Amino acid sequence: MTPLALDALLAEADFVTVHVPLDASTRALIGAPEIARMKRSAFLVNTARGGIVDEAALKAALIEGRLAGAACDVYAIRAAGRSRTVAPAEFRRHAAHLAAAPRKAALAMGRAAIAGLGDPARQIS
Repeated sequence: MTPLALDALLAEADFVTVHVPLDASTRALIGAPEIARMKRSAFLVNTARGGIVDEAALKAALIEGRLAGAACDVYAIRAAGRSRTVAPAEFRRHAAHLAAAPRKAALAMGRAAIAGLGDPARQIS
């Protein structure tokens, strides 16, 4: 596997999935210019954090047919008690951001955290 620069990846990929933390360097990482580099047949998936993908640019690209589809389970602003709408229904795939919600997953995450407490490689300085 050969690492690609973001521009090359966007131009070549059929599916782009976002897996980065939200910080100053990743806020609006995928905006209108990046979406414009993607193939019309491509899909964008954001399960990382809201604010990394420019939702207005994504919505415009979907409505204008410049992107085949998108799947998001995170948004820049959570709509309290309402479904967040980024684009018309034919382009949307929503899922709850609940990776740790099942009891077994939460217990496994807690056990892994406890196990790592004594590991010097995991210490935060």
